[in-house]
Amino acid sequence: MSPRRSVAEALGTRSAILNRSVAIASAEGLEGLTIGRLATELDMSKSGVLGHFGSKEALQLAVLDRAGEIFRAEVWEPALPVKPGLTRLRVLCEAWISYLEREVFPGGCFFVAAAHEFDGRRGAVRDAVESRFDAWRGRLRKETLRAVDAGELPEWTDPDQLVFELLGLLMALNHAIQLHHDTQAAGRARHAVQTRLGG
Repeated sequence: MSPRRSVAEALGTRSAILNRSVAIASAEGLEGLTIGRLATELDMSKSGVLGHFGSKEALQLAVLDRAGEIFRAEVWEPALPVKPGLTRLRVLCEAWISYLEREVFPGGCFFVAAAHEFDGRRGAVRDAVESRFDAWRGRLRKETLRAVDAGELPEWTDPDQLVFELLGLLMALNHAIQLHHDTQAAGRARHAVQTRLGG
């Protein structure tokens, strides 16, 4: 076996582990990931799974990274081509609603679930979850400020308040879909965004 093929196969195996881990963790939590379960489901040895990450915490952090890649592709990248400011903020909200509505992750929003699981804890995984929420709030705040500067939102708009409301709205949508299986929730969320942002 050539070194190049060996590296490619190792990367493929690591990717398969991460994909299965994301699916499990989105429904059962990051603590629901066990090396034994992954080994059984992927027909690997425990040492084979662990060898790609080194520890359960390293696996959890890698899973957060993979989930972040998926979220970025689903929610952030569709908004990149559009005009910054209010237009981009509206597109972000619609992509976000669609991502929840289509249940891209089996257990709903991966990061909402992870936040509920780790918000009262300490450690690297909890800090990684918080940093992703901080980064997302920062993106939303930046587009809000751009919209205010362009006169697309009133000059008295409080960007932190608006971002707080949008985050709360989308978390409520995730809750309504996952817990209540509310088929009207996405429509209500779209109405709420339109009421808040216009358009």
